[in-house]
Amino acid sequence: MKKTCLGLLLFLFISPICFAQQVTDAASLKQLRVFEDSLKKLGRTVINGREDVERINTNYAMIKTLVSALKINHSFSYPFDSLKSISIIGSADNLFRIITWHVTNSDGSYRYYGTIQMNTPDGSLKLFGLEDYSPLLKNPEDSVVDNHKWYGAQYYKIIQVNAATPYYVLIGWKGHTEKITKKVIEVLSFKNDKPVFGLPVFDGNGKTRDRIVFEFTAQAAMMLKFDEASNTIIFDHLSPADPKMKGHFDTYGPDMTYSGYRLKLNRWVYVDNLDMRNAPQANDDQYVDPKKQALIDKQRAQIKN
Repeated sequence: MKKTCLGLLLFLFISPICFAQQVTDAASLKQLRVFEDSLKKLGRTVINGREDVERINTNYAMIKTLVSALKINHSFSYPFDSLKSISIIGSADNLFRIITWHVTNSDGSYRYYGTIQMNTPDGSLKLFGLEDYSPLLKNPEDSVVDNHKWYGAQYYKIIQVNAATPYYVLIGWKGHTEKITKKVIEVLSFKNDKPVFGLPVFDGNGKTRDRIVFEFTAQAAMMLKFDEASNTIIFDHLSPADPKMKGHFDTYGPDMTYSGYRLKLNRWVYVDNLDMRNAPQANDDQYVDPKKQALIDKQRAQIKN
């Protein structure tokens, strides 16, 4: 019975679904506030639960609660802005918003969860659940996948590119292990009204990539942000502390130089040795990894830098 219920829950969350709700605006707002309060409490346990089983079971309860909240008519316009453990960001054209979060395992690894909520004309619900396929995606920088083989991350920025076929660049944080942290520059597009992750639009170092993945020591902070003035995704250049440790990413960190990907003719071209002395400071609404409360400030600095 438990297995059957869990299967139904995952089907509801992962499958694209539509519901039309007949609820007044006042009633919807009241319901959504109640759900938001429940999600906030569940989120704290997902982050701070002592045992894997507690965090995992609470996470499934949070998925069920989130889906119930999103079923409410016109939920797309509700911000859920008091939730600190879940990242919710919307596209500039108001086509969709993407909701992502993670669960930490006791061995220091992470698993990611999320959904894309589409903005439907009648306010009904259309979701595409995101299934974290990270451990099985052997070449993430060279892979175009659907939402069932998602390279899981927690996103904090969307950049809309108005090409002939529009696409969206997602910037995200990806805790990996106790020793290594990752950050990701992802691409989301829609084909036949379904999400596709990855697109060969990143040119640099003699290669074209579908997405960009950075790996560095978990003890370091890495800047990764978008500068609108120059249409450039700017980041700390990473290198090992000792040249002999090349390829050992748990020794990599910022080397006080800066690189980037600059948008040119709807593609992203690698640029090196950027001068950051006069660069404008972006105040992106970026994700904070909400570990124990005492660590929040430290992790906010790591993700925003």
